[in-house]
Amino acid sequence: MSDNKPTQYGSLVDSDSNSSSNELEPLKSEEALGLNVDLENDDLKDLPKAVRETVPLTDDPNIPVLTFRYFVLSTLFIIPGAFIDTVNSFRTTSAAYSIFFVQIAAHWAGKWMAKTLPDRRINLGLFSFSLNPGPWSIKETALVTITAKSGATGNLATNALALVEIYFDTKVPAWVAIGFMWSIVFIGYSYAAIAKRVVSYDPQFQWPQSLMQTALLQSQKKADGTRRGGSQMRIFFICAVALFLWQMLPEYLFPMTSSVAFLCYMAPTNHAANFIGSGLGGMGLLNLSFDWANITSLVMLYPYWVQVIQFVGFIIGAWVLIPLAKWSSLFSFKHGLMSNRLFTNEGMLYPTDKLITSEGLFNKRAYEFYGPVHLGSQRAWNMFSDYAAYVSGVVWVVVFGWLRLRASFGGRKVTFNDRLNKLHRAYREVPGWWYSALFMVSVIFLTVIYRSGYLFMPWWSAVIALMVGSVIVTPLMWLYALSNFQLPIGTFNELLYGYLVQDLSVKHPAGAAFFGCVAGNAWYRSQYHLELMKLGFYNHIPPTLVFFSQIYGELIGVPINYLSFRWVMNSKWEYLTGVKTDPLHQWTAQSIVTYHTNAIQYVVLGPRRLFENYPWLPYGFLVGLAAPLVIFTLHKRFPASKLQFGLWNTTVFFSTVSHFYGNVSTGYFSKFLGGTVTMFYAYRYRNQVWRKYNYVVAAALDTGYNLALTFTFVLFTLGISAPVWYGNDPRSVERCFAL
Repeated sequence: MSDNKPTQYGSLVDSDSNSSSNELEPLKSEEALGLNVDLENDDLKDLPKAVRETVPLTDDPNIPVLTFRYFVLSTLFIIPGAFIDTVNSFRTTSAAYSIFFVQIAAHWAGKWMAKTLPDRRINLGLFSFSLNPGPWSIKETALVTITAKSGATGNLATNALALVEIYFDTKVPAWVAIGFMWSIVFIGYSYAAIAKRVVSYDPQFQWPQSLMQTALLQSQKKADGTRRGGSQMRIFFICAVALFLWQMLPEYLFPMTSSVAFLCYMAPTNHAANFIGSGLGGMGLLNLSFDWANITSLVMLYPYWVQVIQFVGFIIGAWVLIPLAKWSSLFSFKHGLMSNRLFTNEGMLYPTDKLITSEGLFNKRAYEFYGPVHLGSQRAWNMFSDYAAYVSGVVWVVVFGWLRLRASFGGRKVTFNDRLNKLHRAYREVPGWWYSALFMVSVIFLTVIYRSGYLFMPWWSAVIALMVGSVIVTPLMWLYALSNFQLPIGTFNELLYGYLVQDLSVKHPAGAAFFGCVAGNAWYRSQYHLELMKLGFYNHIPPTLVFFSQIYGELIGVPINYLSFRWVMNSKWEYLTGVKTDPLHQWTAQSIVTYHTNAIQYVVLGPRRLFENYPWLPYGFLVGLAAPLVIFTLHKRFPASKLQFGLWNTTVFFSTVSHFYGNVSTGYFSKFLGGTVTMFYAYRYRNQVWRKYNYVVAAALDTGYNLALTFTFVLFTLGISAPVWYGNDPRSVERCFAL
């Protein structure tokens, strides 16, 4: 890319590379923005340009941050987010609770509280606090955002809990469920200490997500009291209201807009045309969606090169492999083409309950009677790509960043003397014993859960899960801190558990899911913790307050997760169990179905029987090993090529192909079109407008969606059903009547 054009977030390259793609490139030069930055200063020249342009280079440590206003707003913003994200895990498509909405709304609400609350001090004996310590600060906004991003999320344990309740008729007591949810989260926070020294303070680890949020925070700060600020807020509310009104169409009044299948309109009773064009049961070729749940604000957040790779991955998975599997001899098994369930040789649903005796043993006679378990074709290549993505993620980090990774693990403590690290030294660092104490408390509670009989796996396997998490957390954090790409690792963890227990005589099928919760959260929550630590670092918030705010967020959020989980189980039970079919194919709990499939194939059958039936699946590991090496060779051989081989991230590609579409292939074409408009055209050719409004509009659209989802939830709760008409045909909202 030439230096006179703004570029997207780059790829991972080693520190000796001259490629411009190893940094989050600046949108404009310091001179163009009128910034007086003296690069001759030693404490500035080590900071990447994007950081210098975005992050405040001065600080006032005396600004109050942990205030009464903070606690009120944090609690208010955690509750809806924890509910929405938990509900989303049971839906096929969804739009996440927007953290940008929290940033904007919390800043507005905080300024209102600063104007209206009395300046009164409350004395509670042991401590006292002021209701209104002065003007609202951007640091308070940042801390509310950090708390909400910690607590206003889903919890990986809800999938495991749903699995044992839906498929194994075991309802875990509330105290065990909530305790397990807290334990796996806090284990992840404690494991952040392992990778913290490597990725937190080196200025070259920019953490793009934290940098984007800082950009919005600082624009809010600069816009306070200005005409520009009023303009941004007007755009925010206009877009939020518009999306709320529009979203009532696909969610309630006009579901046809959720999946516009042009081929079905031309041939509504032709099976081939229906299958090719349908987004709700077919390939979704040229299918468009006007439902924000199928598009989401990621089209305004992900770098364009990531969106291109993801769209190519979708094309390979949905528009190439699916028709080959259906109409060619490439795949021998034709049943359950786009299903993640298990089948017999005749294409019937496999009676998996017959494979387990009443004593919890593997029923060999039943297996011999019903025959080998068959996967749907799409599910099979999903697994192959999943294995490739896991290995590719590690290899990519090693080959593209070996020099920097070797320096990080050199053993000696490195002191960084850039401006931000110097400002950071005004604050107390989080003591190491805080992380140790969090880990010990979590492990003790896991032990209690094991003794109560609800951990569903041997204790020694839980210890191995903790060991696996400790090994993988640093390389995956390294990858995320540079590229903003989070690699899913659940399937690999469950496969590993299958190998660990395949020779045991008694084993609970749900053990793989609970093993994955422990090992997976060691990475996922570590990433949350260090990402938000970096956000606090960029906005000059004391690290101890960031740590506290995340713990507070989880203490509020986890009980809401559990209550939301119970609401879904009680109100959507018939959809989740397959007794009834949701007309919009949303309440399918397909992630739970995947967990059940993994439980059968990895625990009940074991990897040995699985790979006997599908001997080509393990080659995914070999492909994941070779692909980054090929790309790295091309990158080194042709460093100045316009093809920019360093951006051909194989991990993103394999991870996209491994995604299970669950008979819902609509929205992906619309996503690519939206990303082309926002992250290519607007970013490159209307950059000033993009800088001013992109994140504000993204937050507004997600806000409007969340309001619409809440409103339709109330309508359906009151028994007010959507009208049946041409745009909401109960036979097929797409008018694909031959499927």
